[in-house]
Amino acid sequence: MIELIPAIDIIEGKCVRLTKGDYDTKKVYGNPLDMALQFEDMGMKRLHVVDLDGAKSKHVVNIDALKAITTHTKLTVDFGGGVKTDDDLERPFAAGATLVTAGSIAITDPERYLSWLEKYGAQHIILGADVRNGLVSINGWKEDSDVKLEDFLERYMKAGTKNVLCTEISKDGTLEGPAFKLYQNIMERYPDCHLIASGGVGSTEDILALDNIGIPAVVFGKAFYEGRINIAKLLETNNHKTSTEGETKGTVC
Repeated sequence: MIELIPAIDIIEGKCVRLTKGDYDTKKVYGNPLDMALQFEDMGMKRLHVVDLDGAKSKHVVNIDALKAITTHTKLTVDFGGGVKTDDDLERPFAAGATLVTAGSIAITDPERYLSWLEKYGAQHIILGADVRNGLVSINGWKEDSDVKLEDFLERYMKAGTKNVLCTEISKDGTLEGPAFKLYQNIMERYPDCHLIASGGVGSTEDILALDNIGIPAVVFGKAFYEGRINIAKLLETNNHKTSTEGETKGTVC
């Protein structure tokens, strides 16, 4: 049963989507709180919020939009974008986020990331692993590091990381389908990882396919905003799986 996580990306207080991380491709979809309320009404339990202004400027910016969402919904929210300092990390938690995504900092200041992991616990920290051409990208995808994805994951999974949000940048916003092989390889190497697949989802079938290969969670955004995802069908499928698994566990052999 795959965890469904709709995404709200924010620029200047508005809900937007980009293509391949290019800020010049920005398309506005409305007010973040209105979108969050819509997701909650549909039956969603989780929400992925990205501060794109923060990612670009290297410090948290859209904290008020986050606060509005956590105040007016019961969604479990994870927040990312511009988290570079201890204060940047503390502000989203204070504003009601349950989890915070840290990516660039794990490249530029590994010891700080590890201190956050120890202080807040692996259940509250998501390792952001944004990848382009096999290398980890940082600072709102504006720069590519020289760190290979496999080395990045190996270091931090050994350190106790449990949640990994992996975005294949070349797929993001294209609606052309996720990087299935990439996510399969990660799960084969780290079967206990709570991997959140991100980038390229273009249909309900893409999400069902990720579920079928055992990916624990998926983030989707543009596909929903463009009317390509049937939320009701996905929730029905998850509910059916939950019911079936419960019946199986209750069977006496």
